[in-house]
Amino acid sequence: MRVGIIGMGWVGASVAISTLHAGLARELWLNDVRPGLAEGEAMDLAHGASFYASADVRCADVEAMRDCDAVVIAAGKGGRPEQTRLDLLRENATIVRDIATKLRGGRATIVVVTNPVDVLTHVVWRASGLPAARVIGTGTMLDTARLRQVIGRELAIDPRSVHAQVLGEHGDSEVVAWSSANVGGVPLRAIPGWATEREAAIATEVRTAAYEIIRRKGATNHAIGLVTAHLLSSLLRDERRVLTASRVHDGSAGLGGEVALSLPVVVGAEGATRVLPPAMDATERAGLARSAEVLRTAIASL
Repeated sequence: MRVGIIGMGWVGASVAISTLHAGLARELWLNDVRPGLAEGEAMDLAHGASFYASADVRCADVEAMRDCDAVVIAAGKGGRPEQTRLDLLRENATIVRDIATKLRGGRATIVVVTNPVDVLTHVVWRASGLPAARVIGTGTMLDTARLRQVIGRELAIDPRSVHAQVLGEHGDSEVVAWSSANVGGVPLRAIPGWATEREAAIATEVRTAAYEIIRRKGATNHAIGLVTAHLLSSLLRDERRVLTASRVHDGSAGLGGEVALSLPVVVGAEGATRVLPPAMDATERAGLARSAEVLRTAIASL
Protein backbone atom coordinates (compact mmCIF):
# COMPACT_ATOMS: atom_id res chain seq x y z
CA MET A 1 0.00 0.00 0.00
CA ARG A 2 1.16 3.53 -0.79
CA VAL A 3 -0.05 6.37 1.44
CA GLY A 4 0.60 10.07 0.88
CA ILE A 5 0.40 12.76 3.53
CA ILE A 6 0.19 16.42 2.51
CA GLY A 7 1.01 18.90 5.26
CA MET A 8 3.74 17.97 7.73
CA GLY A 9 2.90 20.16 10.68
CA TRP A 10 1.97 18.75 14.09
CA VAL A 11 -1.00 16.81 12.73
CA GLY A 12 0.67 15.48 9.59
CA ALA A 13 3.65 14.23 11.59
CA SER A 14 1.36 12.46 14.06
CA VAL A 15 -0.59 10.87 11.20
CA ALA A 16 2.70 9.67 9.71
CA ILE A 17 4.03 7.98 12.86
CA SER A 18 0.63 6.44 13.65
CA THR A 19 0.40 5.09 10.09
CA LEU A 20 3.84 3.52 10.36
CA HIS A 21 3.16 1.99 13.77
CA ALA A 22 -0.05 0.45 12.40
CA GLY A 23 1.89 -1.12 9.52
CA LEU A 24 -0.44 0.36 6.93
CA ALA A 25 2.02 1.50 4.26
CA ARG A 26 4.84 -0.15 2.36
CA GLU A 27 5.51 3.30 0.94
CA LEU A 28 4.82 6.54 2.81
CA TRP A 29 5.13 9.70 0.72
CA LEU A 30 5.32 13.08 2.45
CA ASN A 31 4.76 16.60 1.15
CA ASP A 32 4.71 20.09 2.60
CA VAL A 33 4.73 23.60 1.15
CA ARG A 34 8.06 23.86 3.00
CA PRO A 35 10.09 21.16 1.21
CA GLY A 36 12.78 21.10 3.88
CA LEU A 37 10.22 20.20 6.54
CA ALA A 38 8.90 17.23 4.56
CA GLU A 39 12.44 16.08 3.83
CA GLY A 40 13.43 16.37 7.48
CA GLU A 41 10.37 14.42 8.64
CA ALA A 42 11.05 11.72 6.05
CA MET A 43 14.64 11.38 7.26
CA ASP A 44 13.60 11.32 10.91
CA LEU A 45 10.90 8.70 10.37
CA ALA A 46 13.17 6.56 8.18
CA HIS A 47 15.70 6.39 11.01
CA GLY A 48 13.09 4.54 13.07
CA ALA A 49 12.72 1.74 10.52
CA SER A 50 13.90 -0.87 13.03
CA PHE A 51 10.76 -0.26 15.09
CA TYR A 52 7.89 -0.53 12.59
CA ALA A 53 6.86 -2.79 9.72
CA SER A 54 9.03 -2.39 6.63
CA ALA A 55 8.20 0.86 4.83
CA ASP A 56 9.96 3.23 2.45
CA VAL A 57 9.50 6.83 3.67
CA ARG A 58 10.30 9.64 1.26
CA CYS A 59 9.16 13.00 -0.12
CA ALA A 60 6.94 13.33 -3.19
CA ASP A 61 5.16 16.00 -5.21
CA VAL A 62 1.41 16.33 -4.78
CA GLU A 63 0.78 15.40 -8.42
CA ALA A 64 2.71 12.14 -7.97
CA MET A 65 0.38 11.19 -5.13
CA ARG A 66 -2.43 10.59 -7.64
CA ASP A 67 -0.94 7.09 -7.81
CA CYS A 68 -1.25 6.47 -4.04
CA ASP A 69 -3.88 4.19 -2.57
CA ALA A 70 -4.84 6.93 -0.10
CA VAL A 71 -3.83 10.55 0.38
CA VAL A 72 -4.28 12.39 3.66
CA ILE A 73 -4.72 16.16 3.49
CA ALA A 74 -3.47 17.71 6.72
CA ALA A 75 -2.28 20.99 5.19
CA GLY A 76 -3.58 24.35 6.33
CA LYS A 77 -3.67 26.80 9.18
CA GLY A 78 -4.19 25.51 12.71
CA GLY A 79 -6.67 27.06 15.10
CA ARG A 80 -5.90 29.63 17.77
CA PRO A 81 -7.53 29.39 21.21
CA GLU A 82 -10.09 32.10 20.42
CA GLN A 83 -11.06 30.66 17.00
CA THR A 84 -13.81 28.23 16.10
CA ARG A 85 -13.12 25.66 13.41
CA LEU A 86 -15.34 27.57 10.99
CA ASP A 87 -13.18 30.68 11.52
CA LEU A 88 -10.44 28.84 9.60
CA LEU A 89 -12.65 28.29 6.60
CA ARG A 90 -11.67 30.69 3.82
CA GLU A 91 -7.89 30.37 3.95
CA ASN A 92 -7.91 26.61 4.36
CA ALA A 93 -10.54 26.18 1.64
CA THR A 94 -8.16 27.82 -0.84
CA ILE A 95 -5.31 25.54 0.25
CA VAL A 96 -7.22 22.25 0.04
CA ARG A 97 -8.98 23.20 -3.21
CA ASP A 98 -5.59 23.66 -4.87
CA ILE A 99 -4.39 20.29 -3.52
CA ALA A 100 -7.55 18.47 -4.63
CA THR A 101 -7.27 19.95 -8.11
CA LYS A 102 -3.74 18.54 -8.39
CA LEU A 103 -5.01 15.11 -7.30
CA ARG A 104 -7.85 15.14 -9.86
CA GLY A 105 -7.85 12.11 -12.12
CA GLY A 106 -5.91 9.92 -9.70
CA ARG A 107 -6.82 6.60 -8.12
CA ALA A 108 -6.22 7.70 -4.53
CA THR A 109 -9.04 7.90 -2.03
CA ILE A 110 -8.68 11.22 -0.21
CA VAL A 111 -8.87 11.54 3.57
CA VAL A 112 -9.41 15.10 4.81
CA VAL A 113 -8.13 16.09 8.26
CA THR A 114 -7.74 19.87 7.89
CA ASN A 115 -10.36 21.95 9.72
CA PRO A 116 -13.14 22.84 9.32
CA VAL A 117 -13.12 19.25 8.17
CA ASP A 118 -16.75 18.90 7.07
CA VAL A 119 -16.83 21.97 4.85
CA LEU A 120 -13.39 21.14 3.46
CA THR A 121 -14.51 17.58 2.71
CA HIS A 122 -17.18 19.17 0.51
CA VAL A 123 -14.60 21.48 -1.09
CA VAL A 124 -12.24 18.57 -1.84
CA TRP A 125 -15.09 16.46 -3.24
CA ARG A 126 -16.04 19.24 -5.64
CA ALA A 127 -12.46 19.99 -6.73
CA SER A 128 -11.25 16.38 -7.03
CA GLY A 129 -14.09 15.04 -9.19
CA LEU A 130 -14.14 11.85 -7.09
CA PRO A 131 -17.32 10.04 -6.01
CA ALA A 132 -18.55 11.14 -2.58
CA ALA A 133 -17.62 7.77 -1.07
CA ARG A 134 -13.94 8.33 -1.92
CA VAL A 135 -13.55 11.71 -0.19
CA ILE A 136 -13.68 11.03 3.54
CA GLY A 137 -13.23 13.48 6.38
CA THR A 138 -12.20 12.35 9.85
CA GLY A 139 -15.34 14.19 10.95
CA THR A 140 -16.57 13.34 14.44
CA MET A 141 -14.41 10.25 14.82
CA LEU A 142 -12.25 12.16 17.30
CA ASP A 143 -15.28 13.59 19.11
CA THR A 144 -16.71 10.07 19.32
CA ALA A 145 -13.43 8.78 20.76
CA ARG A 146 -13.44 11.60 23.31
CA LEU A 147 -17.04 10.84 24.24
CA ARG A 148 -16.29 7.16 24.79
CA GLN A 149 -13.25 8.03 26.89
CA VAL A 150 -15.27 10.34 29.13
CA ILE A 151 -18.14 7.86 29.53
CA GLY A 152 -15.61 5.15 30.33
CA ARG A 153 -14.03 7.40 32.93
CA GLU A 154 -17.41 8.12 34.51
CA LEU A 155 -18.29 4.42 34.72
CA ALA A 156 -14.77 3.04 35.33
CA ILE A 157 -15.09 0.94 32.14
CA ASP A 158 -12.69 0.57 29.22
CA PRO A 159 -13.80 3.04 26.49
CA ARG A 160 -13.58 0.24 23.93
CA SER A 161 -16.68 -1.26 25.59
CA VAL A 162 -18.60 2.01 25.18
CA HIS A 163 -20.73 2.38 22.04
CA ALA A 164 -21.76 5.99 21.72
CA GLN A 165 -21.56 8.42 18.81
CA VAL A 166 -21.20 12.10 18.05
CA LEU A 167 -22.95 13.15 14.83
CA GLY A 168 -23.09 16.16 12.52
CA GLU A 169 -20.41 18.84 12.44
CA HIS A 170 -16.97 18.33 13.91
CA GLY A 171 -17.49 21.55 15.78
CA ASP A 172 -19.84 23.61 17.88
CA SER A 173 -23.10 22.25 16.42
CA GLU A 174 -22.22 18.57 16.91
CA VAL A 175 -24.84 16.26 18.44
CA VAL A 176 -24.33 13.44 20.95
CA ALA A 177 -26.69 10.54 20.26
CA TRP A 178 -27.40 9.79 23.91
CA SER A 179 -30.58 7.86 23.17
CA SER A 180 -28.72 5.09 21.31
CA ALA A 181 -25.59 4.98 23.53
CA ASN A 182 -24.86 1.66 25.20
CA VAL A 183 -22.15 -0.13 27.13
CA GLY A 184 -21.65 -3.77 26.24
CA GLY A 185 -25.13 -3.86 24.74
CA VAL A 186 -26.80 -2.33 27.81
CA PRO A 187 -28.47 1.04 27.15
CA LEU A 188 -26.36 3.71 28.82
CA ARG A 189 -29.32 5.31 30.57
CA ALA A 190 -30.29 1.93 32.06
CA ILE A 191 -26.94 1.41 33.79
CA PRO A 192 -27.21 1.88 37.58
CA GLY A 193 -25.36 4.98 38.65
CA TRP A 194 -25.52 6.75 35.30
CA ALA A 195 -26.61 10.33 35.91
CA THR A 196 -28.51 11.78 32.96
CA GLU A 197 -28.07 15.25 34.47
CA ARG A 198 -24.34 14.92 33.71
CA GLU A 199 -24.94 14.48 29.98
CA ALA A 200 -24.98 18.18 29.12
CA ALA A 201 -21.67 18.76 30.93
CA ILE A 202 -20.10 15.74 29.24
CA ALA A 203 -21.26 16.93 25.81
CA THR A 204 -19.70 20.33 26.53
CA GLU A 205 -16.44 18.73 27.67
CA VAL A 206 -16.27 16.73 24.44
CA ARG A 207 -17.21 19.69 22.23
CA THR A 208 -14.64 22.06 23.78
CA ALA A 209 -11.81 19.56 24.28
CA ALA A 210 -9.78 20.87 21.35
CA TYR A 211 -9.98 24.46 22.59
CA GLU A 212 -8.68 23.37 25.99
CA ILE A 213 -5.76 21.48 24.45
CA ILE A 214 -4.90 24.32 22.06
CA ARG A 215 -4.93 26.78 24.97
CA ARG A 216 -2.38 24.64 26.78
CA LYS A 217 -0.05 23.32 24.06
CA GLY A 218 -0.97 25.18 20.86
CA ALA A 219 -2.41 22.31 18.82
CA THR A 220 -4.12 18.93 18.96
CA ASN A 221 -2.21 16.19 17.15
CA HIS A 222 -1.70 12.82 18.84
CA ALA A 223 -5.32 11.64 19.07
CA ILE A 224 -6.19 12.83 15.55
CA GLY A 225 -3.12 10.99 14.26
CA LEU A 226 -4.43 7.78 15.82
CA VAL A 227 -7.94 8.45 14.50
CA THR A 228 -6.64 8.95 10.96
CA ALA A 229 -4.59 5.75 11.08
CA HIS A 230 -7.70 3.90 12.29
CA LEU A 231 -9.66 5.28 9.33
CA LEU A 232 -6.85 4.37 6.92
CA SER A 233 -6.75 0.84 8.31
CA SER A 234 -10.45 0.30 7.60
CA LEU A 235 -10.05 1.79 4.14
CA LEU A 236 -6.86 0.06 3.02
CA ARG A 237 -7.52 -3.32 4.64
CA ASP A 238 -11.19 -3.37 3.59
CA GLU A 239 -12.21 -3.87 7.22
CA ARG A 240 -15.69 -2.41 6.64
CA ARG A 241 -15.84 -0.80 10.06
CA VAL A 242 -18.73 1.49 10.97
CA LEU A 243 -17.14 4.88 11.68
CA THR A 244 -18.52 8.36 12.32
CA ALA A 245 -16.59 9.73 9.38
CA SER A 246 -17.64 12.72 7.27
CA ARG A 247 -18.63 12.52 3.63
CA VAL A 248 -21.00 14.34 1.30
CA HIS A 249 -24.59 13.17 1.78
CA ASP A 250 -27.65 13.97 -0.27
CA GLY A 251 -30.81 13.03 1.59
CA SER A 252 -29.28 10.70 4.20
CA ALA A 253 -31.04 10.51 7.59
CA GLY A 254 -33.78 12.79 6.29
CA LEU A 255 -31.40 15.77 6.14
CA GLY A 256 -32.50 16.97 2.74
CA GLY A 257 -30.04 18.45 0.26
CA GLU A 258 -26.33 18.06 -0.21
CA VAL A 259 -24.11 18.50 2.84
CA ALA A 260 -20.92 16.98 4.25
CA LEU A 261 -21.16 15.85 7.88
CA SER A 262 -20.67 12.80 10.06
CA LEU A 263 -23.06 9.88 10.23
CA PRO A 264 -22.12 6.25 10.87
CA VAL A 265 -20.79 4.93 7.56
CA VAL A 266 -19.27 1.62 6.48
CA VAL A 267 -15.64 2.26 5.47
CA GLY A 268 -13.84 -0.28 3.30
CA ALA A 269 -11.88 -0.57 0.09
CA GLU A 270 -14.57 1.28 -1.89
CA GLY A 271 -14.56 4.20 0.54
CA ALA A 272 -17.30 5.40 2.88
CA THR A 273 -20.24 3.62 1.33
CA ARG A 274 -23.34 2.56 3.25
CA VAL A 275 -24.86 5.03 5.70
CA LEU A 276 -26.31 3.54 8.90
CA PRO A 277 -28.23 6.36 10.65
CA PRO A 278 -28.59 5.55 14.36
CA ALA A 279 -31.81 5.69 16.35
CA MET A 280 -32.32 9.27 17.55
CA ASP A 281 -34.95 10.95 19.66
CA ALA A 282 -36.73 14.09 18.47
CA THR A 283 -34.27 16.45 20.18
CA GLU A 284 -31.27 14.72 18.58
CA ARG A 285 -32.88 14.70 15.13
CA ALA A 286 -33.59 18.43 15.44
CA GLY A 287 -30.00 19.05 16.56
CA LEU A 288 -28.64 17.12 13.60
CA ALA A 289 -30.84 19.12 11.23
CA ARG A 290 -29.51 22.36 12.76
CA SER A 291 -25.94 21.11 12.37
CA ALA A 292 -26.59 20.38 8.69
CA GLU A 293 -27.90 23.93 8.20
CA VAL A 294 -24.83 25.43 9.91
CA LEU A 295 -22.62 23.51 7.49
CA ARG A 296 -24.70 24.35 4.41
CA THR A 297 -24.46 28.03 5.32
CA ALA A 298 -20.68 27.74 5.67
CA ILE A 299 -20.39 25.96 2.31
CA ALA A 300 -22.56 28.61 0.65
CA SER A 301 -20.31 31.38 2.04
CA LEU A 302 -17.34 30.26 -0.07
